[in-house]
Amino acid sequence: MSTAELQQTVDAVWRMEAAKIVATLTRALGDVGLAEDFAQEALVDALTQWPNTGVPRNPGAWLTTVAKRKAIDHWRRQDNLEAKYAVLARDLENRVDDAWDPDRIDDDVLRLIFMSAHPTMSPENQIALTLRVVGGLTTEEIAKAFLVPQATIAQRLVRAKKALIGVAFEVPDRSDYPQRLSSVLSVIYLVFNEGYSASTGQRWIRDELCSEALRLGRVLAALAPDEAEVHGLIALMEFQSSRLRARTAPDGRPILLEDQNRAKWDRAQIQRGIAALQRCSDVLQRRQIGWGLYSLQAALAECHAVAPTAADTDWPRIVSLYDALLQLAPSPVVELNRAIAVAMADPLTGPSVALQIVDGIDGLDGSHLMPSVRGELLSRLGRTTDAAAEFDRAAAMTDNGREREVLEDKAAQARSN
Repeated sequence: MSTAELQQTVDAVWRMEAAKIVATLTRALGDVGLAEDFAQEALVDALTQWPNTGVPRNPGAWLTTVAKRKAIDHWRRQDNLEAKYAVLARDLENRVDDAWDPDRIDDDVLRLIFMSAHPTMSPENQIALTLRVVGGLTTEEIAKAFLVPQATIAQRLVRAKKALIGVAFEVPDRSDYPQRLSSVLSVIYLVFNEGYSASTGQRWIRDELCSEALRLGRVLAALAPDEAEVHGLIALMEFQSSRLRARTAPDGRPILLEDQNRAKWDRAQIQRGIAALQRCSDVLQRRQIGWGLYSLQAALAECHAVAPTAADTDWPRIVSLYDALLQLAPSPVVELNRAIAVAMADPLTGPSVALQIVDGIDGLDGSHLMPSVRGELLSRLGRTTDAAAEFDRAAAMTDNGREREVLEDKAAQARSN
């Protein structure tokens, strides 16, 4: 195996196993910061040893074992910590050297999410930490999700790790769910979004993140079956995941929604999404409460999922759903998406109305989304020179290589018209 191939293998293993490894170590160590440090050290050992020994049959178990042994060595060098050493050594013997148990590790990941959503921390710190240790997102990727500087996220991560030292590693009592559930759902949602449209790198889709987020959502639904927004989030992820196979060409280039081959959409996932949204609606009716952030987004995604063709999409309903979403959770991104829906709902006057809406949106400075949407609207209005300039500006602002290619192609197409 070449060095490049080994690096790709290690990267893939880390993407799939990092959350499980850090969760397992956190259970043993009681310190998420140390757990992440030792996991990273084990990764360095893998890069050193695997070229000679080959990739082990169970790389996740190998990395966890090495990381735990590093923790033992760390404590051996300290005085008066024999009890901790004994506990960790016993845990190492009983848990890691036995057969790998995915169910137990799955529980550990969920515990880690709830631990990171501890009410003593601010919601921003909770979400940043969980995206880092569970989602495996970089500081840069988290900063882009929050639309804040990287230095701000780095500070949040440091504060969050310090705040969790000594916090019990457990799923809280059911009575504590409401105060933590919002942060837990936010994390799962943001992990899924990073997988669905990667903010950086050369892949447009990180399907392993989508799968992990959907799995965690299903586990959470089993814990909290009477929480409507849990079912709403699952419905949203099912609808979005149903399109993954159609969103990229064989060479990895993105295929936008209106150009996708809908025969490739996963109809089983769409039906699961419809069923999850119905469960959400049933809970809302039973508890006599209104639709929430994720249930409204799921309803939006359903409009696309059930439309036989792009032309059959119920754009007026989508506009009304965005109106409701803006009332519930105002944000510049929601405003931008609503503007797109306005343009699509009326091909004659919609684009000009939408452009006025977009030009009045604040809060997306530094994001490629604004010039990208302006380019689309200007192109529909026949202002191709202006559209090309906006697509060029958007291409220069995105950090995802695949998305940059799409924007550059749009700029070239606008110039040719």
